[in-house]
Amino acid sequence: MNAVHANRLTFGYPGRAPVLDGVTVGLESGERVGVIGPNGAGKTTLFMLVCGVVEPTSGGLAVFGEPVEPGAFRPEVGMVFHHTNDQLICPTVREDIAFGPQNLGLSEAEVEDRVDATAASTGIAHLLDRAPHELSSGEQRLVALTGVLAMMPHLLILDEPTSDLDLRYRRRLIRMLADMEGHTLMIASHDLEFVLETCDRVLLLDEGRLQADGVPAEVMSNQALMEAHGLEVPHSLMAQWHRHDPPDRACVDSQEQPA
Repeated sequence: MNAVHANRLTFGYPGRAPVLDGVTVGLESGERVGVIGPNGAGKTTLFMLVCGVVEPTSGGLAVFGEPVEPGAFRPEVGMVFHHTNDQLICPTVREDIAFGPQNLGLSEAEVEDRVDATAASTGIAHLLDRAPHELSSGEQRLVALTGVLAMMPHLLILDEPTSDLDLRYRRRLIRMLADMEGHTLMIASHDLEFVLETCDRVLLLDEGRLQADGVPAEVMSNQALMEAHGLEVPHSLMAQWHRHDPPDRACVDSQEQPA
């Protein structure tokens, strides 16, 4: 079954060019898909459509085989917004993480177990009794992520998840995502090294259209493609080129020598 299926998905505002323009794409359950592109490419809009926050102008969109209904509660879908302070609404971190499980109708003991387990997994147990507005932006991002994970979604959507994270927490997030077997991930990020480490497929969006769809290392090593859409080849892929340059040139030179 497709976790996400978009058919000629279009979204735009009256009098403006479409933010998304006829995007057709499917994600299988369990896929880990990075969504890359320049600012304004439509990445966040795609996520908001999948979550039912906004309604498409035209086209079809289904999640786990069910049409997306704007405003409907879909606990199997969880999203961490780019501006995470927008989704932190409670007096304490503990209450914020508990908010989702409580709305699932879980018992008080089950809610408490969810809060403790997810806070431990993201490394923020020491923040549970703090007020979200007292935290750094990186800590707020981790709290928002923990609140979403506490609902145990099948589809996890992350919009710029490494923004404001230091290297320690970035590495922890990578390990945590690696352990989430069976979950479907959609990750939009300008941190292309993070996409390489966490995703097995990448979609390149620009000007509201799907420009490329494939294996991350193959798509992102295409310098002409990346530069045409305002992106750069990740440093690790450039380093691989440089390591292979000398033997490649030697091979070409040897072939050009007269017999």
